[in-house]
Amino acid sequence: MVNGNSCSAAPNITRAVTLNCSQPDAKSLYVEIEKTFYLSAVRPVYSLKTPTNVTLSVTLYSILGVVSEILFCAIKEWYVEFLSWDPVQCGTAVITLPRKKLWVPDIGINECMDGDTSPKTTYVYLYSSGLVSDSRPVRAISSCNLDIYTFPFDVQNCSLTFNSYTHLGERHTGYISHNRVSQYMLVLEFGSSLSVQIVMRRRPTMYVVNLLIPSCFLMIVDLLSFLLPPEAVDRATFKMTIILGYTVFLLIMNDLLPITGNRLPLLNVVFSVCLALMVASLLETIIITKILCKSNHSAVPHWVQILVFKYLAWLVRFPQKLASSAFFISHDAMKLVEPAKDTEAQDRTRLAGPAVEELKKLSQDLLAIRSHAEEHLPDYRADDLWTQIGHIIDRFLFILYLLFISFSIITFTVFWVIWSSQDTGRHSS
Repeated sequence: MVNGNSCSAAPNITRAVTLNCSQPDAKSLYVEIEKTFYLSAVRPVYSLKTPTNVTLSVTLYSILGVVSEILFCAIKEWYVEFLSWDPVQCGTAVITLPRKKLWVPDIGINECMDGDTSPKTTYVYLYSSGLVSDSRPVRAISSCNLDIYTFPFDVQNCSLTFNSYTHLGERHTGYISHNRVSQYMLVLEFGSSLSVQIVMRRRPTMYVVNLLIPSCFLMIVDLLSFLLPPEAVDRATFKMTIILGYTVFLLIMNDLLPITGNRLPLLNVVFSVCLALMVASLLETIIITKILCKSNHSAVPHWVQILVFKYLAWLVRFPQKLASSAFFISHDAMKLVEPAKDTEAQDRTRLAGPAVEELKKLSQDLLAIRSHAEEHLPDYRADDLWTQIGHIIDRFLFILYLLFISFSIITFTVFWVIWSSQDTGRHSS
């Protein structure tokens, strides 16, 4: 309800004046209405003491993107006291007129942060009873605080405040309406403001299909890459390809993520953890590759053998038969070759003639075999030990990877349950 300043000299006339059309067509009706266009600068009442009832209807159409950008239709209706006609005499019950030819209430939205980017409509509807209907689509980028912690499963509560900057409102009469999309609530406030609260629940299907499911697939592929043998396949290149693909995926899908809000979305934390796990998996592959390549350079330190074969191997339940055989193979080979000297000395005393020559020749062959074994068996043993150390550490880091993923899933689930319980209590209260 809009009032202006009162004027004591103005007559208090509230009756409507009926226009007389010369012909039952729109042209003659427009000619009669045109006579009142000079009054468009003042409120359409005979007395400024008479309030003008402005009815405001808001219909929510859509939420544009992931920010608080709302597209709705605002319909303003009011009566012009000195404009009414007989629909039969004038041939029509409604006519469209340019908005600038009539008085229009200056009702704006307080929360709009951006300029007026709404589609422009230049005409209004004027009915035979004097009712003016001004319907305009409004695109409002409001400043409401978005709680996007549980995006895309969030529920938002935004408000739009309508008021007049020129006229003073005495009172508001409102109602509450419900529909499938949103809930509208008219709040009575002091002054000429009218507040509309809009409760919105986001539809998460698109975000789940485009964001969560691809991330889960890439994490599963990265997890299964641990099954590739590191000594036969270039696992590092494969993991780098996964990280590159995941980074490009996040850059492409960045427009789907919210950029405004009070708190960081839990989904962004999930993506960061996934990327960190992929990088950690790549670092693990680099370490294992370094260990396997070290087998061609040096022997295994004794403390490394104790730490890996005695503790880590037992911890990850790694079979140690090959390690045990490699550990004792050179020692057994030495036992087999070592008695050759005693046997040669005893045969010299017992045998003579051609048999002695044969034994000498056989002894030389055994010494050559022994020297050859002493040169190569330690290298084979070191290579095998480094390979087994690499496999044991690889299995150990894989188990840590699984444990951290499980811990992350449990943590995110707990946060989700806590938020759901708080949100349920907040809405129930």
